[in-house]
Amino acid sequence: MKLLRTCITLAAGLTLAAAVHAQAFPSKPVRIVVGFPAGGPLDQHARLLSDKLQTVLGQPVVMDYKAGAGGTVGAQEVMRAPPDGHTIMLANTGVMVINPALYSRLPYATLKDFVPVARTAMQPLALLVNPSVPAKNLQEFMAYAKSRPGQVNFGSAGNGGISHLVPEMFKTATGLFMVHIPYRGSAPAFTDLMGGQVQFMAESIPQAASYHKQGKVRALAVTSKERNPALPEVPTVIESGIKGFEVVGFYGFLAPAGTPKDVVNKLSDAFGQVLQMPDVRNRMVSQGADPAFLGADDFAKFLAAEMPRWADAVKKSGAKMD
Repeated sequence: MKLLRTCITLAAGLTLAAAVHAQAFPSKPVRIVVGFPAGGPLDQHARLLSDKLQTVLGQPVVMDYKAGAGGTVGAQEVMRAPPDGHTIMLANTGVMVINPALYSRLPYATLKDFVPVARTAMQPLALLVNPSVPAKNLQEFMAYAKSRPGQVNFGSAGNGGISHLVPEMFKTATGLFMVHIPYRGSAPAFTDLMGGQVQFMAESIPQAASYHKQGKVRALAVTSKERNPALPEVPTVIESGIKGFEVVGFYGFLAPAGTPKDVVNKLSDAFGQVLQMPDVRNRMVSQGADPAFLGADDFAKFLAAEMPRWADAVKKSGAKMD
């Protein structure tokens, strides 16, 4: 009987400690680490959420930029941080699921060194051509490229990035032979697309929509399952006849491995509340991203499913980084 009372007391104590822990968090500012320079898409996304997030959490939310090595420097910063929820990482598709397949000596493992907190957005791409290409839709482009094997070039922001792998997936799905021309970043690749040095490219919706409307590029299709509000007249790849082709980048937040579950859940719930706010959702859509909240457990399942898919794309592309 005495042993039973001791066990009950211990259990009650642990439950109370967990409750106190959850109530205490956050006890100081929450730091969001971004592994890319300020001013880019990830920075825009983080700033969009951070103001509202600090209102929900009741503590300041500060941005910390740790750029380098395709997001790896920022990932290492968070991996080594105390697992108390006060340091989290905003990451994209590349950091979470492409880098593990791309780098042979990557210093982190996504599902081992981090705990998923929340997926916050999905970001489709547009398949673009230079206006001189005589194709008004994706089927016409496929016929054009098929009749010119190896003569059509596609640009990307660099080897192994999403703008490289999406066209590689498109090539696999269609059997087309196009030549990859990697650049040092999206801007020079897009400049050469407009100039005609490359004929094809996959680019994020905001930039694609702006230049498509100006007539400087032509959007043939979007890679999401449904049409994008920024390009409502442009069909999806699936609508264009390529069954099952849905390839969308995503943003999400991760915490260091070992972060208590109650803290992770509190952070996840906070992101969920922010993403229900109409002004946040409207601004996110205007930036070319789709609000797409997943809580911690569902986000973990999503990442586990995405990793082999992108690893296969990396393997077929032949891309490797060390």
